[in-house]
Amino acid sequence: MRVDGRTWLGMLLGAAITVVVVVLLHTLFNGAGGGANTPIEDIRPKSGGTAGTLDSPEEASQVEDEPDDDAPFTASQEPPDIEVPVGDDKIDCPEATVTVSDAAQLVEALESVEPGAVIELEPGVYTGRFVATTPGTAADPIFVCGPPEAIIDGGGVKKGYAFHLDQVSHWRLVGFTVRNSQKGVMADRTSKTIIQGLTVHDIGDEAIHLRNFSSDNVVQYCMIYATGLRREKFGEGVYLGTAESNWKTFSGGQMDRSDRNIVRGNVIRATAEAIDIKEGTSDGKIIGNVFDGSKLAGSKHNDSWVDVKGNGYLIEGNTGSHTNADGFQTHEIVDGWGTGNVFRANIIDLGGSGGVGINDTVGGNSISCDNKVTGGPISKKDGDCR
Repeated sequence: MRVDGRTWLGMLLGAAITVVVVVLLHTLFNGAGGGANTPIEDIRPKSGGTAGTLDSPEEASQVEDEPDDDAPFTASQEPPDIEVPVGDDKIDCPEATVTVSDAAQLVEALESVEPGAVIELEPGVYTGRFVATTPGTAADPIFVCGPPEAIIDGGGVKKGYAFHLDQVSHWRLVGFTVRNSQKGVMADRTSKTIIQGLTVHDIGDEAIHLRNFSSDNVVQYCMIYATGLRREKFGEGVYLGTAESNWKTFSGGQMDRSDRNIVRGNVIRATAEAIDIKEGTSDGKIIGNVFDGSKLAGSKHNDSWVDVKGNGYLIEGNTGSHTNADGFQTHEIVDGWGTGNVFRANIIDLGGSGGVGINDTVGGNSISCDNKVTGGPISKKDGDCR
């Protein structure tokens, strides 16, 4: 068949139009740059937020599950339905010397504070990480007071301290809420300070930590829950001292003698121990607290409400329920420590855990027969009580 030039031109134009139509239809139905047949790992963002290929299923899980520090805060749990005890030793806040209503004003107040100052927090959210560095005095302590509706928000559970007491004495933190930080209230080289009536929740690790030679302090009548959101095994309620493995980092290689601290009348529901008493600390008191172990993470480390590795503590009049093993435990991490402690008048409900009320693995501790245990024996070392 004979074909002239115009006929060839028409055939070529028809073929080109067909190709264009096919491409347009494919794009319309499958989407440009990532159609229905494109593997999902080729189009999902990396953790840094840029397009690319995820390295592994584990990285994909981390991107999906790890909390975002910049995300709006959403409470993870309801508080325990337990009334916080209040004793006659409760302190009251004096009349305010300065009133603040936002984070910038609070920073300014903390930077310019002098002994005798009373900083009053108005209701609202104070987003940031706040630091106290000016000591008060016995005659003129420094107060930071506020209602539960005054909220210190650390901005995310992956890093930082929401409120840091840094080498101070005679401070009084009273009444307000601390949330959404890796650690709630941290005290370093702090003495003769009272932390009272705070609500501390949605914390990445531990809620309140007295560390690095912080002695003669009181933590009382606080509500603590929803800890361990970053790492469950680090989600203690109140943490006293420093583990031997961290002495080099936090206490100059010395035994952290955070001594004579009192923890009383608090309600604590934590993923790790409600109160963790570290080796090297001594002569404190754990009195009249209420422990709810229903959120204990279940690892071999998080298997009691109170872990005593220090010496000479009085553990008295506490009430606990829900545990995956024991109520109280003693441990010898450093030779000669975890002994000389007194347990008396505690009310322990093991709830069918199969554990014991007071698991004294060290010896040399006094376990009074007035400890009341439901669901198991008082102790399995040196007899039931003594």
